[in-house]
Amino acid sequence: MKNKNITFITQAAVIAAVYVALTMIFAPISFGQIQIRLAEALTILPLFTPAAIPGLFVGCLLGNIMGGGILPDILFGSLATLLGALGTYGVRHFGQRILLVLPPIAANTLIIPFVLRYGYGIHLPILFFMVTVGIGEILSCGVLGGILLGILKKRRRVIFRNY
Repeated sequence: MKNKNITFITQAAVIAAVYVALTMIFAPISFGQIQIRLAEALTILPLFTPAAIPGLFVGCLLGNIMGGGILPDILFGSLATLLGALGTYGVRHFGQRILLVLPPIAANTLIIPFVLRYGYGIHLPILFFMVTVGIGEILSCGVLGGILLGILKKRRRVIFRNY
């Protein structure tokens, strides 16, 4: 049991670190009204390990803090990623690739526009933000996450052998 706990914590920490690194490396496109947060491709990882759920949440939380986000963005942005990760974990047994990427796309598309409008005070229509955030999430979660999913499925036993 002790070894499994260490593995869980280690996997969560590595996933958080990779999320933060990707967010910071691609900071110019990771924040703002029109954003493509490439780190969101990692939201498919709950398919492989439940450690991805806290890892993604902590990674997003730290990425938002380090990126200079305001408190509503730090809290609600991280909550959106957490909900997306939980959703991906929840649909993992249905076997449909599209279902794995829908929860993070939906969570961010529905939550982040309100943060941009009311947290940052950007006076553009919520619907505009839903479109721009949604497109960014489709690109990061749907396209890049789908590519990552294909790569990891081939190497599942090597990378996530304890789960």
